[in-house]
Amino acid sequence: MSRIEKDDMYMNITKAIAERSYCIRKKVGCIIVRDNMIISDGYNGTPTGFENICEDEENNTKAYVLHAEANALTKLAKSTQSSIGSTLYVTMSPCYECSKLIIQTGITKVIFDERYRITDGLDLLKKSGIEVVQLSKE
Repeated sequence: MSRIEKDDMYMNITKAIAERSYCIRKKVGCIIVRDNMIISDGYNGTPTGFENICEDEENNTKAYVLHAEANALTKLAKSTQSSIGSTLYVTMSPCYECSKLIIQTGITKVIFDERYRITDGLDLLKKSGIEVVQLSKE
């Protein structure tokens, strides 16, 4: 009997979390793991108190929609957990802005599934010394 690898297990959880998103164009999920424990999760969506509509009438993402990584990091900031030395799993590679936040948190590894068409976020993570791994074989 084969056993699922931990990275695949965590990515499956991340994909399930993405399904919580109200966004139509793209659902993205994220978890942060430290010492084999999920310490935070997030998905892309509107800020607390806003309507759960991510796109405008032209199907463009509204400017105030938060990315999954930002939601997971801000949720973590409200907790007693530390992200130092942790791994961030995300269904789509981080953008430049989220990568800046990831760098500041002490996360040491980012594992993603799908590569976003703009890769400047990945370049920034690598430049900062964060290990970056793509699980899918695109």
